[in-house]
Amino acid sequence: MSEAIGKETEANPGTGELAGKVGLVVGIANDKSIAAGCARAFAEAGAELAITYMNERAKPHVAPVSEALGAELLLPLDLADDVQLAAVFDAVAQKWGRLDFLLHSVAFCPREDLHGRVVDCSRDGFTQAMDISCHSFIRMARAAEPLMRDGGSIMTVSYYGAEKVVDHYNIMGPVKAALEAATRYMAAELGAVDIRVNALSPGPIATRAASGIDHFDALIDDARARSAEGRLVTIGEVGAAARFLASDGAAGMTGNVMYVDAGRHIRM
Repeated sequence: MSEAIGKETEANPGTGELAGKVGLVVGIANDKSIAAGCARAFAEAGAELAITYMNERAKPHVAPVSEALGAELLLPLDLADDVQLAAVFDAVAQKWGRLDFLLHSVAFCPREDLHGRVVDCSRDGFTQAMDISCHSFIRMARAAEPLMRDGGSIMTVSYYGAEKVVDHYNIMGPVKAALEAATRYMAAELGAVDIRVNALSPGPIATRAASGIDHFDALIDDARARSAEGRLVTIGEVGAAARFLASDGAAGMTGNVMYVDAGRHIRM
């Protein structure tokens, strides 16, 4: 259901639709992450990359992905730490002096709040989920804007649970709905400086982050049964969509939620 990043997929700089572009990828946990699939697609299209990892415990799982893709920078970033966030963008500015695209693929909610009813979600749990999963995207867009002097593409990752009630997705549904609304508002605000803001909405994929959702196996089975194509999608397919949104070919697209779910969203 997901694709690993291997040494044989090392980047080939100078070729492809993203040749000459610089991208920042935030949210890789390991080689099976959605963000890893996107980073692979970016690198194969010729982009130069900066990749982040959450903390020292996560670094051994992210570093092999970064190395395989020939990323120029591998930087620590806990999105709750504004100092680290500023340091990441400072490092990008010092290395390249610009940023052409950004992928934010991060979501978090305390387990006790994620597994409970929306009406039972604690104030602290809701605040933390909204801060890391949504407001961090806003903070990153604000930091990216000065580096996108010639325009750029900013992307985040949402889910169908933002639009319809999905059993066991719980408080992350309202949080992702806020993320999609923020995408539209930022697209309107940044369009005047040629910065596009879009959200990808993949179908469920067996990633480390998704494993925290209660009854995730049932959600996977339901998505497969209800999708138009009768299957799940891969991180490679999500990566192909992200690569397109990062490219000049998507210059006329902003404020969108792009579904990459084999048609799951067209059915109740």
